[in-house]
Amino acid sequence: MTDTYLRSLGFAPTAYGPKASQATFARAWRYQYGHLAKDGTPLFIEHPLGIDSCRLSAVAAPLTQQDIFAEISLHDRPKLEATIRDFYALHGGMGVLVMPAGAPAFRPFHRAE
Repeated sequence: MTDTYLRSLGFAPTAYGPKASQATFARAWRYQYGHLAKDGTPLFIEHPLGIDSCRLSAVAAPLTQQDIFAEISLHDRPKLEATIRDFYALHGGMGVLVMPAGAPAFRPFHRAE
């Protein structure tokens, strides 16, 4: 899976900044789907360090197996697309658009005079 492919499905990286997704994509990455489910549940996909699979979860950094909705091979695109459909079907369909987290604005210190 590539950054371009995940973005084409509707995912966006959760870390923004100069080359946020491209700098670490080969090692580890985390994306969030562009829509919440109807019940308000978000969908995240992440590739942990050193593991040849990606995990789909409703939490940004799943720590337990019960937090993980599905685990899929990095190269199984049809299964990923089917799993995304299954996730939204399980949660009542696709809901509202997630507002993307923008990069923090640079605000240099100004002295009030």
